[in-house]
Amino acid sequence: MYSSSLLVASVALMLLHLCLGEKAGFERNADTWNLCEQIILKMGYPCQNYTVTTEDGFLLGVYRMPYGFNENLPEKSWSRPPVFLQHGLLQGGDNWVLNNPEESLAYILADAGFDVWLGNIRGTRWSHGHVSLHPQDKDYWDWGLDELAGYDLPAMLEFVYKSTARKLLYVGHSQGTIIGFAAFTQDRVGEFVAAAAMLSPITYLDHINCAFCNVASHYYVERMMKTIGVHEFNLRNEIGVELVDRVCSSPKVDCENLLASITGANCCFNSTRIPFYMQYEPHSTSLKNLAHLAQMVRKGTFEMYDYGKLGNILHYYRLSPPAYDLFKIPQSMPIWLAWGGNDALADPVDVAHTMAELPSKPELVYVEDYGHIDFVLSTRAKSDVYDSLIAFFRAHLGKMHADI
Repeated sequence: MYSSSLLVASVALMLLHLCLGEKAGFERNADTWNLCEQIILKMGYPCQNYTVTTEDGFLLGVYRMPYGFNENLPEKSWSRPPVFLQHGLLQGGDNWVLNNPEESLAYILADAGFDVWLGNIRGTRWSHGHVSLHPQDKDYWDWGLDELAGYDLPAMLEFVYKSTARKLLYVGHSQGTIIGFAAFTQDRVGEFVAAAAMLSPITYLDHINCAFCNVASHYYVERMMKTIGVHEFNLRNEIGVELVDRVCSSPKVDCENLLASITGANCCFNSTRIPFYMQYEPHSTSLKNLAHLAQMVRKGTFEMYDYGKLGNILHYYRLSPPAYDLFKIPQSMPIWLAWGGNDALADPVDVAHTMAELPSKPELVYVEDYGHIDFVLSTRAKSDVYDSLIAFFRAHLGKMHADI
């Protein structure tokens, strides 16, 4: 078994861009943690920082790249189609700009003539806290997928929609696809989006080939953590290491090859950039968020958080949680899906389940040798995936008129 110090370094590395800040004294504000200042502007791209407030008081950081490399054409940014990029779990908006400009989707889109917006959910470094709660308060971490799909994503999408007076194009990766699909089933949210592209699409998780995730889910590891008063999941502290240590004690998980046991074998990311990646990721999330994902693995459902029969009656006025009905996604919204043959989290059976429930037939891209993180870190992603994504968006630009 790994020592704790080695586990910290190993997990921080291996869980990069996994679908699955320090807590005390961590300043979540626009001045200390500014994605523009720390990464994007240094690469020669324009960047603007906004704060979006959710209905329940979280202050989300949204970052905008209105045009491409050193173009200096702000007066033309209004004519560029807006595209919104949503990261996955333990990720942030940096997810889309960590590689070189010719390899990172955000830079590629900006250089291709798009107005690029980077979303950040609550709890990430690039978001800016809460109107009244502090990260040390347990209520700060009392949220999961339902709040991300019900508050965070709608607030950010509406902000972009109203800022640009145009419907937007949506890109999600991993959990960014879960909350995207869930949000699009809600009244009005789907009206903000002209077309959606999903990388490693997830709504069902009961066939995942992720040994680490299956053991953590079926051993109810998140409940163990909750009993000792843990609400934030942070791989940079001892509690996060303890959770991983418990899972790694199972003979079913090969922690000598932790990355492959979680994401599947990734073919094409540049391992020499790992020290740079580790400066920014992984981000924190809530234990409740992990518990909801574990619920999806155990139950094989795409539904809201299960509080138990009594809790469900109090929350939903019914014994079981409501399902997210994918058929409620607007039929007029074109959808593009990309997944890989080595992706342990977006299993072909589960992807087929998702496609069968969508109201319209999606366009598909399949990359045989891609694992889960290749879709955001592969050095080949532009030719393998992004060129097709951009062609899909350009084919649907006529749908972007907004009635505001």
